[in-house]
Amino acid sequence: NSRTMSQGAAPKARAEPFWKNLVAGGIAGVTEILIMYPLDVVKTRAQLQVGKGQSMFTQLIDMVKNDGFKMYRGIVPPILVEAPKRAVKFAANQAYQPIFTGKDGKLSRLGASGAGVSAGITEAFLVVPFELVKIRLQAKENQGLYRNTMDCVMKIARAEGPLAFFNGLESTLWRHALWNGGYFGLIPSVRAALPAPTTDGQKMAVNFIAGALAGTFGTILNTPADVVKSRIQNQRKDVPRKYNWALPSLQVIAREEGMGALYKGFLPKVLRLGPGGGILLVVFEVVSK
Repeated sequence: NSRTMSQGAAPKARAEPFWKNLVAGGIAGVTEILIMYPLDVVKTRAQLQVGKGQSMFTQLIDMVKNDGFKMYRGIVPPILVEAPKRAVKFAANQAYQPIFTGKDGKLSRLGASGAGVSAGITEAFLVVPFELVKIRLQAKENQGLYRNTMDCVMKIARAEGPLAFFNGLESTLWRHALWNGGYFGLIPSVRAALPAPTTDGQKMAVNFIAGALAGTFGTILNTPADVVKSRIQNQRKDVPRKYNWALPSLQVIAREEGMGALYKGFLPKVLRLGPGGGILLVVFEVVSK
């Protein structure tokens, strides 16, 4: 069947100019953040909690009741980095694809994953400082510590030095490599399994389903690395360091809190990044036109 054959390999994406990636990534990313940010706060707080925590719904209700608009604390760093992050994600993925393309000129599923992992590693270097500031502002125990984003940046720089903004770089590399590898690796398989779209509406639906399933798969792969990253980045200099490197930290959490603790915050994370992966792909494809 020629259609199945043509859909079986990941399509070679034509390289878009960087400004298009920047606009597409920015619109997709900022839209998703504005809608889904409270879920991100719930996820971070669940990940930072040692021992048994509240359910996602209890936490959300508590947050709306007690924090009101303060639950949007920490939204500035992700908004600032969102457009460049998403642009780098897609531009780097397209730039790495030729390296992983076979002699027949086709990008295999494994090649699509390899390009995704490489794009994730590239993206991670960009986001680390923004992620660290966001985590510090989201953490419940830091509420009296930082007035706002700028105050947080200044206090970290003064008390911990400029290199502190790169704490958690290694676990962030794991987090982004795993998510992007899963995301870009699965999209071609889902597209191949679905009926070929004949209209623009059907094409959007296929992209949303492929992006959402791939976003969910990426989240299943990277949640343990994300839990570790949150804990590493929330450690201030004046507190004894319990978590340093990703793999030993995973062992500490599993030993002390059980294997399930490696998936703390999974529900709010997947509720955000599942549909978020769909929105990302749809908006990216539409704006890329």
